[in-house]
Amino acid sequence: MNYVLETENLTKDFGSFRALDRVSVKLESGKIYGLIGRNGAGKTTLMRLVAGLSFPSEGSISLFGRGGEKALQEERKRIGCMIEYPGIIGNMNAKENLRVRRVLKGIPNEETEDELLKLTGLSKAGKKKAKDFSLGMKQRLGIADALIGTPELLILDEPVNGLDPLGVVEIRRLLIKLCRENHITILISSHNLPELYQTVTDYIIIHEGRVVKTLNQEELEEKCKRHIRVRCADTSKLAAVLEESLHTSNYKVMPDGSVKLYDYLDRQEQVAETLYQNGLTVKGFSVEGDSLENYFVSVIGGGQDNECFKG
Repeated sequence: MNYVLETENLTKDFGSFRALDRVSVKLESGKIYGLIGRNGAGKTTLMRLVAGLSFPSEGSISLFGRGGEKALQEERKRIGCMIEYPGIIGNMNAKENLRVRRVLKGIPNEETEDELLKLTGLSKAGKKKAKDFSLGMKQRLGIADALIGTPELLILDEPVNGLDPLGVVEIRRLLIKLCRENHITILISSHNLPELYQTVTDYIIIHEGRVVKTLNQEELEEKCKRHIRVRCADTSKLAAVLEESLHTSNYKVMPDGSVKLYDYLDRQEQVAETLYQNGLTVKGFSVEGDSLENYFVSVIGGGQDNECFKG
């Protein structure tokens, strides 16, 4: 498979400080990837390396199946990006900003400017100079700028920063539409974890310069789905009691021998009583599963990386 983006052992040092440490990721076409990490985790450094704004100390990058500096230079023409701060010209209005970038990219279609202004909600910005824009308007202009040339890979660093709730929803809808209808692969970083949960298809969790976890939406929902976790000495008998006495098959036996029960969340006492009546010695009984925020903290903050915080 040719990936849109593939990095192998990508490393970036700034003097004695290692900002990125042997990062290997693969991005498939037509997905939205959420890059999650604390400030200073290496998110922006990774984005800058991919976009060619910085050079790696070690490791390799390939774009659309091609590697090497000459090939990367060509393939980066298929990328649109907004990293750190929108690159806008303060004394120009929104349309003029887009015109400059369009001309620099050698794109002849003038109608592209109005289409992108409408797409990002800046049609009414008029002659107002970009230096007088609110932070949210600057973010919209940065996204419009990144979309010039219809990129196949879109890299956005905190794109909803400064937007009001309605603006956040509009940008979310825009990104999902671009992915589904235009088949654009998107790599997005954000501190707004609930928003990411509603937008992305896959997650890359980075901590202290290393990728510590990758998973898709289905895997995250499985890990964070609320359930009763039961630990007994006899897992086989526990499964039999669940099916024969509690009449449920909505459970999952985990590699460590514990069982996740997705039913009876509101009847925990009935479950405990049934297990006791059937002679099972319960070693652990807890309700688990929580939000993306808690899962994220459990991965990078000292918790187990294979389960959510207990509820």
